[in-house]
Amino acid sequence: MTSISYDAILFDLYGTLVDIRTDESDPALWRDTAFWYAQNGAPWDPNALREAYLTEVRRLEAQSPAAYPEIDLGCVFFALYQQKGVTPDAQTVADTAWRFRQTSTRRLRLYAGARPLLHLLRQSSKVILLSNAQRLFTVPELELLGLKDAFDRIYLSSDCGCKKPDPAFFRLPLQSFGLDPKRCIMVGNDPYADAAGAKSVDMRSLCIRSAISPQNAPSDCYDLMRMDLRRVQRILTGCHL
Repeated sequence: MTSISYDAILFDLYGTLVDIRTDESDPALWRDTAFWYAQNGAPWDPNALREAYLTEVRRLEAQSPAAYPEIDLGCVFFALYQQKGVTPDAQTVADTAWRFRQTSTRRLRLYAGARPLLHLLRQSSKVILLSNAQRLFTVPELELLGLKDAFDRIYLSSDCGCKKPDPAFFRLPLQSFGLDPKRCIMVGNDPYADAAGAKSVDMRSLCIRSAISPQNAPSDCYDLMRMDLRRVQRILTGCHL
């Protein structure tokens, strides 16, 4: 059987390599976050804090010229301090973001076989992370999960001001590495953000339906509720494409 070789394999993170559950609607999150702000000299009522957070997110998104805007939530956490007359340093903002993320997270774990899969693929292809994600959340989580050094390069939407399926986001690694999109593949769990975005730049895609994929994901997505190294390896070497 003839295998397919790729110059680069781009991976989504959450729902593809990492099984995650978060809940930002939990009142306990906003009580804890308000307590944290008060500890840093910026007292907030929990409900008012939540509304101010959402308002600031919408305001920054509306200012973006991108077709699919992605803001840096660090700017939101910073603004919430400023609204109370406090100008925090970068470490305080990072600590606030991480506290928020930890408090809202219900599950964070690798799918079985994810780490060895990436190691194997890097032996013959560039392996790139292209994720709709916040740097202040994701970099610490990559360290916790042992994935910090698992990629040739990491692209996070919060750094770039746009997110999948924006073609501009997909073009960043293609241009940086001088890649032919026809010799690359995007592996993700969202047929709209990952697969449609890849198609917009003439890149192939492998859509995996995991537990946090959109509920109306097409039936041609592979059902992998957990990472299966051998099956994904077979798919990426041509046995199922």
